[in-house]
Amino acid sequence: MKKYQLKNIDCASCAAKIEEGVAKLEQVKFVSVNFANSTLQIDTPDIEEVKQKIKEIEPEVIVEEMQNEKPVESKNILKENKDELIRIFLTVLLLAVGLIFEKLIHNTPYHIAEYLVFLPAYLISGWGVLRGAFRSITKGKVFNEHFLMTIATAGAIAIDAMPEAVTVMLFYVVGELFQDIAVNRSRKSVKSLLEIRPDYANLKINGDVKRISPTEVHPGQIIVVKPGEKIPLDGIIKEGNSFVDTSALTGESVPRAVKESETVLAGMINKSGMLTIEVTKEFGESSISKILELVENASGKKAETEKFITTFARYYTPVVVIGALLLAVIPPLFLAGQTFTDLPTGQVGWIYRALVVLVISCPCALVISIPLGYFGGIGGASRRGILVKGSNYLDALTKIKTVVFDKTGTLTKGEFKVTEIVPINRDGYKEEDILKYAAYAEANSNHPIAKSILDAYKNKIQSRFNRDEILEVKEISGQGIHAKVNSDEIMVGNDKLLHLENIEHDKCDVEGTVVHIAINKKYAGYIVISDSLKEEAAETITELHKLKVNTVMLTGDNKSAAEAYAKKLGIKEFYSELLPENKVEHIEKLLSTMHDGKVAFVGDGINDAPVIARADVGIAMGALGSDAAVETADIVLMTDSPMQVVKSIEVARRTRKIVWQNIGFAMGVKLFFILLGAFGVATMWEAVFGDMGVAIIAILNAMRVMK
Repeated sequence: MKKYQLKNIDCASCAAKIEEGVAKLEQVKFVSVNFANSTLQIDTPDIEEVKQKIKEIEPEVIVEEMQNEKPVESKNILKENKDELIRIFLTVLLLAVGLIFEKLIHNTPYHIAEYLVFLPAYLISGWGVLRGAFRSITKGKVFNEHFLMTIATAGAIAIDAMPEAVTVMLFYVVGELFQDIAVNRSRKSVKSLLEIRPDYANLKINGDVKRISPTEVHPGQIIVVKPGEKIPLDGIIKEGNSFVDTSALTGESVPRAVKESETVLAGMINKSGMLTIEVTKEFGESSISKILELVENASGKKAETEKFITTFARYYTPVVVIGALLLAVIPPLFLAGQTFTDLPTGQVGWIYRALVVLVISCPCALVISIPLGYFGGIGGASRRGILVKGSNYLDALTKIKTVVFDKTGTLTKGEFKVTEIVPINRDGYKEEDILKYAAYAEANSNHPIAKSILDAYKNKIQSRFNRDEILEVKEISGQGIHAKVNSDEIMVGNDKLLHLENIEHDKCDVEGTVVHIAINKKYAGYIVISDSLKEEAAETITELHKLKVNTVMLTGDNKSAAEAYAKKLGIKEFYSELLPENKVEHIEKLLSTMHDGKVAFVGDGINDAPVIARADVGIAMGALGSDAAVETADIVLMTDSPMQVVKSIEVARRTRKIVWQNIGFAMGVKLFFILLGAFGVATMWEAVFGDMGVAIIAILNAMRVMK
C-alpha cells in the first residue's frame, strides 16, 4: 500500500471519477482518493498504468510520490490565485462596458458590437469550464458540473441573453474561487496537525552533538533535547528533568513533569530543562509516526453517507439534464399560450426556465462539503487526543447504544496495593508468613496483583528473596499459582483454586480483590488488594447515561469486588471472574441481541486485543505505546482518561449533525430555486448566485467541526 500526492485536483467529483476509473483496473487491489487532502492511497504493482489512467480521466492532475510533510507555508491569497483574479478583473471590466452601452451596441447591425464585447468576456471567464466540458465529452463522461454550466450559458447566448450568459459564468468562476479558498483553508488547518512532525534530532556521538534527520537515528543511540525543542523519537530519559507539553499527542494543555528513567514520546515539546534520552524505537515506529499515519489515512475509510452522496451525484446530474430538456420542450408543445422563448409581454420562455434549472442543479455543495465534514471531524478529534481510523468509525460512534468497559487499567488506575492481610490463626500463621509465602509464589510473575504483593513484602519485611528456596512454580490459567518453596507446597490464587484443590476455607466472598493462600493443602488466610478508580470514571458513566448509552463492565475480579466497583461507578450490568476468552463470549452475546445500535468495547489495548477486534467499535485507551492497540483498535485514545470515550461520541454526533445540516440545506435551497426557475420567477443570475452561495456556506459549515 503506497500513498501519492495528487496535484491540480480541484473538484470532489473529479476525485470520485479518478477513484471509480482506477478501481476498474485489473491490477489495482485497493484504491482510495481523498479530495480533502489531495491524496491517492493505492495497492498495485503497476503505478505507471494507474498514472496513465488518471491522465485519461483528468489530464491536468499530476501524480507524485509523497514526501515527508513539511510545515504548511502561509501564502497570500492574492498571490496564490493571481491568474484567476486577473481573469475575473478582465471579465468584470468587459461586462461593465457591455452593460453601460448595452442599448447602443445591441442596435448595431447583426449585434456585432455586442458579440465583440460579451463573447471575449464569456471566453475569458469560462475558458477553464468550457475546456473541462469538452474533455469530458470526448472521453464519454458527459454529465458533470462543467457540462451543466456550458449547456446553460451556451443556451443563454443562443436565446440572445448574452449579458446573463457572461454573468452566470463569472459568478460560477468567482464561486469556484471562494470554494477553492475555503477547501484549501480546511486542508491547511488539518495539515497543521502534521507540523508536530520533528524536523531534526541532536545525536550525541563521542561527546559531540550533531544535528541530523530523526530517520537516521536508531534504538540505543543517545539524543539531546534542549528547552523549546520537540522530542524527535520515543525514548527513556537518562539525564535531566523537565516539563513537557503533550498537547500535540493527547490534547492535554497542562505540561507534564518528567524525570530520569521515565518514557517520553516523539512529538512532545521540552519546556524547561535539557534532557538526554536513549532512543527506544526507530522514527517510523515512533508514537508520532503512528499518529500521522492514522490522521493521514483516516479519510480513506469512507462513511456510508459519503459513499451515498458520491453515488447520488453520479445519477443526479443526468436526471437533471433530462428533466431540464423535458421542461424546455413539453410545455410549449402541449400547453396553449406557452412559448420556447420570452414574449414582449414579460412571459418567460421555457428554454430560459430550463437553463435556470440547469444552473441551480449543480451538485458541488454536496459532493465537496460532505467529505470535508468528516475530514474536519477526524482532524478535530485528533486535536483532542482521539485518533479515529476512518470516517466510517466516526459514523459508527453515532450509533453506539452500549459501551462495554474492561475494569482494570480502564476504569481503575491499575495500581494495586495490599490493604489487608488476614491469617487463619488455627495453624499459628502470622501476617508476615502469609505475605512471605505469597511473595515467593508470585516472585516470577509480571501481573499487577503479583507486583503489589512483592512491593508489600519488600516494604514490610525488608529482606531479599532467596530464589534457591523456590523449587517449582506452575501457573494455573485463570485461577492462580502452585509453587514449591523448600519443603512446603504453596497455593496462591482465587476461590476457584481452593475449590479445585478441595481445600476447606471459611469465606468464599470477600469484598475487594482477594488472593487466598494455602500451605500444604491447608487454608492459611487471604490478602486483600485494592485498586483505586480513575478520577473521571464515575463521571464518564454518568455522562454516557445522559447520552442514552448503556454501560457494561467486564472483569476477572471476584463477584463481590466487581459488585463494589460497579456500585461506586453506577454501572448496573457487570460480569465477573472472566478469562479473556469469556470477555469475547460476552461481547458476542451483546452483539447478537443488539438490533438497532452498535456495541463499543473500551480496554487498555494489550490483553484486551481480541475483544477490541470483535466489537463493532474497538477503543484502546491510553495505549499509544502498545502496537497491539494501535493495530487492532478502530479508535485510539491518547490519554488514560475514560472521559475521552464521551468526547469521542460527542465529536462523532456533532460531525454527523453538521453533515446532515449540509445535505438538508443544499437539497432544500436547490429544490426551492428549481421550483422558482420552473415557474419563471428566478433568473439565471439568482440561480448561479444561489448555487455558489449554497456551496460556500456548506463548506464553511463543514469547517466548524474542526473547532
